[in-house]
Amino acid sequence: MSDFVRLSGFAELPAALKGAYVAIGNFDGMHRGHQRVIAALRERARAAGVPALILTFEPHPRDVFAPSPFMFRLTLGDAKAALAEALGLDGIIVLPFDTAFSQTEAELFVADFLVGALGVKGVIIGSDFHFGRQRRGTPSFLREKGAELGFAVDTLDLVDEGDEVISSSRIRAALSEGAVAAANRLLGYHWFFEGCVVKGDQRGRELGYPTANTMTQTGFQLAQGVYAVRAKVGGKLLDGVAAYGKPMFDNQRPPFETHLFDFDADIYGQTISVALIGHIRGQEVFKGLDDLIAAMDRDSRKARAMIADARPIGVLDEKLGFFG
Repeated sequence: MSDFVRLSGFAELPAALKGAYVAIGNFDGMHRGHQRVIAALRERARAAGVPALILTFEPHPRDVFAPSPFMFRLTLGDAKAALAEALGLDGIIVLPFDTAFSQTEAELFVADFLVGALGVKGVIIGSDFHFGRQRRGTPSFLREKGAELGFAVDTLDLVDEGDEVISSSRIRAALSEGAVAAANRLLGYHWFFEGCVVKGDQRGRELGYPTANTMTQTGFQLAQGVYAVRAKVGGKLLDGVAAYGKPMFDNQRPPFETHLFDFDADIYGQTISVALIGHIRGQEVFKGLDDLIAAMDRDSRKARAMIADARPIGVLDEKLGFFG
């Protein structure tokens, strides 16, 4: 297959994708540990002459079982799809996950989805992956079913690379502390997220720094402060400085506010993708607006310098399109 395919179920599965090698998991962040699994997936699929797919779930099962959503998600469905495509896969299936789906018996998940709908050639999972009602679908269960029904099963460790532990939780912790460089290194690309540009309080425009505002997801735990960013919007790649948190104003679930350098167009309602290049400073309270504007001037200069020095972390980072 030459064209990447994103699906939300099995009914629309193209015939050319049936019989694929499939990696199953949540893959939040698609970090360097996940990328090892995806490299193995591509290798096995290529050797077998079949497509390579990811099967994942939205929302995250932990949010479904919690009293209310709480997780700081590194990659929602659209971001996962962009990363899967950049990593050279043929497609991604993002299955809607809810309590009813969680009650699917492990045997039915294998028989109806993996064999019946997908006709899998092989499956790759992490060593801690479980599925089906009461989490009865263990790696050993899946290996037994694979031997019985004629598909290969590989179990790979998703998190370790040499002596370093790579995990979604570690990356979340880094971002919540403003440790952007550490998070990006563990991810293997500059962390990005996207949202719809919405109208704010227009205060930035009054201060000489108009911003493209996006509402943050529930559970968004990025450290409040100021960041150097690269953004994609309306087919343009733009540099900018962004602020998260409003210590001098209403700070209840603040939007993420991005000031785009040398850009002044109406982009309300458009989708903006923002990649973090670096952390400039934490949240501060200033004596007045003059001091705030002076700080914003300094932040902009630092952001421009950071962006000028920034380089792609690797091939994946280049393919994501934040570096031209």
